[in-house]
Amino acid sequence: MNTMTDQQVLLRDPRTAYVTPPFTSQDSFAPPGKADQLTPRADHGEKTYKGSGKLRGMNALVTGGDSGIGRAIAICYAREGANVAINYLSEEEDAAETQQLVDAAGVKSKLVQGDLTDETFCESLIEQVAAAFGDISILVNNAARQRRAESLEEFSSEEFDKIMKTNVYAAFWASRAALKHIPAGGSIINTVSIQGYTPAGRLLHYATSKSALIGMTKGMADLAIEQGVRVNAVAPGPVWTPLIPSTLAVDKFQHFGENTVFGRPAQPAELAPLYVWLASPEASFVTGEVYGATGGRSPV
Repeated sequence: MNTMTDQQVLLRDPRTAYVTPPFTSQDSFAPPGKADQLTPRADHGEKTYKGSGKLRGMNALVTGGDSGIGRAIAICYAREGANVAINYLSEEEDAAETQQLVDAAGVKSKLVQGDLTDETFCESLIEQVAAAFGDISILVNNAARQRRAESLEEFSSEEFDKIMKTNVYAAFWASRAALKHIPAGGSIINTVSIQGYTPAGRLLHYATSKSALIGMTKGMADLAIEQGVRVNAVAPGPVWTPLIPSTLAVDKFQHFGENTVFGRPAQPAELAPLYVWLASPEASFVTGEVYGATGGRSPV
């Protein structure tokens, strides 16, 4: 007869492991939104993720690390032993909270506020982190801008430009600068999206940017391996982050994630372990790949 021990894994039904729609309506707020504005709050693994030293001694930079997927990555990396630098645009309270969670893991942390649509800042960001940590073992290009429009006429050139610079140019600028500091065995990981494969018309500029970033991931992998650096990407489906209610109409928000096979969106804590594995030596034969975490909707 088997007896339960503290070492055994408790299985959970993935359909009900986290909150499911319909979500209650809440006051609208300006994007990108704050973590404490989201009801219910997202799970970044604060209480659940336990590291095992997979990234001990590494130095990581996570853009958009103040909340959402970026916060979950920062927590997991820190608990795996990596020092973590967090770039954020404007949400100072969220960034400070993420830094506290990183510090609690007993590693070094660094906050760098700034706008990634500025090429000069991207280069400065890399230099600041490299100077603070000595090198950059892992660069996660995670920051993103997303907006909706109901018709082609509503897609302004100004908004298209902002999204492409945030989601594509910034990843290029940061990666180009970081490759001067990433040693052989290090890696670059981009956050792309299912939208890069199956675009929704109302997210045309966002979907276009993610398609471009998928192409950049594969092309850059071919160049970066010449110095022993791997480049990969994670393509999430719907994920419960502050960006969602701040950019979706109420009717869309309340049913967000229902179209996955689980009937719910992912929580950031469910995606971050993919970024851990891709950054670890265990993924040493993996480059130029895009790993889907789409709730069963992956087109590839």
